[in-house]
Amino acid sequence: MNIGEIKIFAGSSSKAFADKMCRYLGVEVGQSETLTFSEGNTFVRIGETVRDKDVYLVQTIGLKPNDEFVEILFWVDAFKRASANTVTVIMPYFSYAKGDKKDEPRVSIRARVCAESIELAGADRVVAMDLHSHQIQGFFKKPVDHLFALPVLCETIARMQLSDLVVVSPDAGFAKQARKYADYLGAPLAIGDKTRKDHSERAEILELIGHVEGKTALIIDDFSISGGTLIELSKLLVQRGATKVMACLSHLVLNEEAVRKIEDSPIELIISTDSVDNPHLVHSNKYKLVSVAPLFGEAISRIHNRESVSPLFEKVPDKIIAYSNEN
Repeated sequence: MNIGEIKIFAGSSSKAFADKMCRYLGVEVGQSETLTFSEGNTFVRIGETVRDKDVYLVQTIGLKPNDEFVEILFWVDAFKRASANTVTVIMPYFSYAKGDKKDEPRVSIRARVCAESIELAGADRVVAMDLHSHQIQGFFKKPVDHLFALPVLCETIARMQLSDLVVVSPDAGFAKQARKYADYLGAPLAIGDKTRKDHSERAEILELIGHVEGKTALIIDDFSISGGTLIELSKLLVQRGATKVMACLSHLVLNEEAVRKIEDSPIELIISTDSVDNPHLVHSNKYKLVSVAPLFGEAISRIHNRESVSPLFEKVPDKIIAYSNEN
């Protein structure tokens, strides 16, 4: 890789992730610091020159979305004022992506507000993974590279050699994406009938469409916060005869209470990426993390060398799979 004028910096929420990316690329993480003052104000400082450099800022918007989002704006502004050539924002997880539409009166389309703010701060490009909906790319006027966890996660699952596998979508809305997992793994698809009446993060599973009796059920979703959907669906799957229940999530943003509840649920294992550094998982053995840092590292390499990123959308090189399961 021709690293040229590349500089990779880590925001406060993605230091470990940025370290893995840089190890994959064979470069050093840029020197920087983030301070939070006693009243809650955020302060960022670049520790080295970035004049005329192509800068890549790695900062997930995850467990503390408001602080992490504002920090991105301050970083982009700092890089631009320090005369960086370009600034690319790397967001492994974009929490506000779920605010992608105005589906009730007098509400904000939060993802659009975030997109415009990042661009107004001076970002030239954004790289994200498994946005809640594809149309969010259209909220940005600048280029957006939308990566997918599917090939990395599916290769990990395939190596587990699960018998009589059935992929389960938690609702009809996610069925199209779950179908891609099913096709990749050569498994049938079942669909849950879910309803959500308010913003309480509680969902009710009404019915299950598909045959799961005697099978290993793998629930597919992009993220979960309260774990409610996963737990309720897992109970229904066991009632319908599933012999084993597992789950696969793109992003692990489960809160502390959700982790406790999942410990007591029929779910045996949750496979996910390291897009969010979640401290609530430390004392649980129900989670298998697969690193997507090399996927983002490869994307940065291709962007920097003016190569196509699109081949990474469906099939990733074997070296990424091997590195992802080792780190």
